[in-house]
Amino acid sequence: MSRFLQRCCSVLSGLALAANLACAAGLDAAARRQLEQVVDAQIASGRIPGAVVVMGDAGHVLYREVFGQRALAPAAQAMTLDTEFDLASLTKVIATTTAILQLAESGRLRLDAPVAQYWPAFAANGKEAVTVRQLLAHTSGLRADLPARPVHAGRDGVLNAIAAEPLLGEPGQRVIYSDLNFVVLGELVQRVTHQSLDAYCQVHVFAPLGMRDTVFVPDTSRAARSAATTADRAGMRRGRVHDPTAVWMGGISGNAGLFATADDLARFAQMLLNGGRSGTSRILQAQSIAALAAAASPLSTVPWRGLGWELAAPLVSNRDRLPPIGTIGHTGYTGTGIWIDLASRQFVVILTNRVHPDDQGDARPVRAQVLALLASHTAPLSVAQTGRLLPWAMPALSAATRLPVSTGPVQVGVDVLETQQFAPLSGMRVGLITNRSGFDSAGRRTVDVLAHAPGVTLAALFSPEHGLNTDVDAKVGDTIDSATGLAVYSLYGKDQRFPTGSLDALDALVFDVQDAGVRFFTYETTLGYALEAAAARGIPLFVLDRPDPLGADQFGGPLQDARHESFTGYFPLPLLPGMTVGELADLFNHERHVGADLRVVPMHGYRRAMRFADTGLGWVPPSPNLRTLAQLDLYPDVALLEGANVSVGRGTPHPFEWIGAPWIDGVMLARALNVLDVGAHFEPVDFVPTESTWRGQLCHGVSIVRDTMQTPRPPARLGLALLSTLHARYPATFDIAATRDSIGSTALSQTVQEGAAPELLEAIDAAQLARFSLLREKYLHY
Repeated sequence: MSRFLQRCCSVLSGLALAANLACAAGLDAAARRQLEQVVDAQIASGRIPGAVVVMGDAGHVLYREVFGQRALAPAAQAMTLDTEFDLASLTKVIATTTAILQLAESGRLRLDAPVAQYWPAFAANGKEAVTVRQLLAHTSGLRADLPARPVHAGRDGVLNAIAAEPLLGEPGQRVIYSDLNFVVLGELVQRVTHQSLDAYCQVHVFAPLGMRDTVFVPDTSRAARSAATTADRAGMRRGRVHDPTAVWMGGISGNAGLFATADDLARFAQMLLNGGRSGTSRILQAQSIAALAAAASPLSTVPWRGLGWELAAPLVSNRDRLPPIGTIGHTGYTGTGIWIDLASRQFVVILTNRVHPDDQGDARPVRAQVLALLASHTAPLSVAQTGRLLPWAMPALSAATRLPVSTGPVQVGVDVLETQQFAPLSGMRVGLITNRSGFDSAGRRTVDVLAHAPGVTLAALFSPEHGLNTDVDAKVGDTIDSATGLAVYSLYGKDQRFPTGSLDALDALVFDVQDAGVRFFTYETTLGYALEAAAARGIPLFVLDRPDPLGADQFGGPLQDARHESFTGYFPLPLLPGMTVGELADLFNHERHVGADLRVVPMHGYRRAMRFADTGLGWVPPSPNLRTLAQLDLYPDVALLEGANVSVGRGTPHPFEWIGAPWIDGVMLARALNVLDVGAHFEPVDFVPTESTWRGQLCHGVSIVRDTMQTPRPPARLGLALLSTLHARYPATFDIAATRDSIGSTALSQTVQEGAAPELLEAIDAAQLARFSLLREKYLHY
């Protein structure tokens, strides 16, 4: 089978920042082989019988290929580029949403008008307030589908049944994805235009775009080259709609029924990327496209939905760390999918018939892996850059980046400082070491709190690793804080220490950063360097205390060797020190003989046994790849593998919950780990990381889920089991030596290499941990 790739890439026009974004033409020969490996593996696994994949940008189709079979039964038939696919729910966005927006542009229909204005019978049973916009955004309150086949057959029977439906919820309050919404919208098109949905779309959408193979009821020739779905009484469906509601509607419905080729969908995607225009034809106005892609559902819950489309982050390498806006996408039950990234200006069409032959397939893995492969070859974007590229996304971006409000019972150091009316800092010019994790109970940045504190002059800002907004996973340069106009000195740039002269004219330093509770988290070293800088300058360091998010009542795991300090190990601590930021500062100051004038502002209402969820504090990721408390819980164990030739899930939706590499057998690894007593369950998983180790490569490995109902295991048992199992199974491949720094202990690292059992590994540092326990007790404040 030939592989076709056009070797061209258009300049991303009209967007200054887009010049830095790579596009699909950046897929070199190796990347193309990876893509083929991804799709072929899903076919071999039986999840899909075949696929057509098309990628491109606003001006060019850059990748266009077929895989596998479009029919397996009753006879095998190869997939072709002109294969017609039952698009299923893609009908909602390609046909129905486009038609509704065209009617809104022409003034023939108002999005915020009640649906009953156009279809009076719809108002029955409390639906009189439902608007057209709410149907598009799936916030109408209608149920997902009719509970049973309507009593009366045909289109009128379906519409009468929907008109009689009550609402499940108040309109506008939550997303309930509903086929009924779009059946109604299709009916509105007919009522407003006096044309059927298929006739209207043919004239106003498909024909102007040259979508010659996009139809609701395929003719004989198109049906013959259609991808098979499932069988009914008439035999295997080929060119006959799969969706039952669309069947009842005679094949023409606002929710499903459309058939098309991948090439036709590429034309549609390019129209949206070109501001609604295709050649001399204008299909949509630019403001309508912005409305498609702007959040139209409540911002308090994700996934967000635009008008018709589901919203997602741009298809860039750091997409899993960005708010879910910039890309519009939709999938169909039969296995179809389309994604259009308005930021990087590229699109992906992945069409499969995963329901063939027995409705047991699964297109989700191939979608996730192909999208990740493309994203891995596209330059990263920041939230600020996304906002500049897509101004209409600003409301959603602002909501996504808004700091949470705390609910108690814990008051952290900055809250206590506020209750003291900032008396400890009165009359001082201060420099603040902080990032996005530094905020008060009202959701205000500590930067802004101190900038407006009476009697206090905030004169300089310092940011640790990941920058002031904790969104950068690379070296960070000096910047300017836009809200205060202050210089932000990076402590994770060319050097990790305070720049010469940056403390001049300061009367004090203030440290307010949420730690991760793990020895090799660099914020702890930045705290140590702050102590040293304050001591050298002869000014006090105020540490605004924050909790150990993993719980300060337990400690343990491998102990770092003495005299092996580094930026990931300021002091010989165990993997889990079990100490708050203020307690660590006290220990560092005395045991390293720093001699700083340390002043800890303690928390109120905090107890050592609290996990972060117990504190009532708002959760903000302390770093880009610790986005959830579940990921933080696994971080100390899984991060022991960092440095080795294994992905720990960075560049995926599940950092520290997935591990893998191209050379791992995920099924065998899961089986080996599941027999161990490590307090977790393992399942095989395949993934493509968009960042970090094995970026853009298909990895096989395991997903990790804690057994929360089990008795807690000793710290690091899971991590040591991962290390020893990988080393035992792949002694010539797994780079165990590269994990030495994260393990911290030379003796333990050597014992792992010698193949010791996990239980023996836990016992090695027992005597040293006992000595650390006595040391730790001296510095506990709570």
